[in-house]
Amino acid sequence: MFVGGLAWATTDDSLQQFFAQAGNVVSAKVIMDRMTGKSRGFGFVEMASDAEAKEAVAKLNGQVLDGRNIVVNEARPQTDRNPSFDRNSRPDRGGRDDRRGR
Repeated sequence: MFVGGLAWATTDDSLQQFFAQAGNVVSAKVIMDRMTGKSRGFGFVEMASDAEAKEAVAKLNGQVLDGRNIVVNEARPQTDRNPSFDRNSRPDRGGRDDRRGR
């Protein structure tokens, strides 16, 4: 599951403990910025079963963790997301190589 709106102070352990109230937590990970080492304000939690995951979404979405209201929903595979910025696609700038046929 995707968990958004996390406080900067939220850790993997506190995230796991919070989600344990909805069932058996397989893993809990707060995503950190590679450059600064600080939380990016979101994370992912994996529950032991689909039923426990649905229970966690129903029970914990909108609840307060470490002083912040969190958003909990089903995580989508990366291929399903619409990229707002694709580093690999470049618009054609029409440089010198664009003089075909002259």
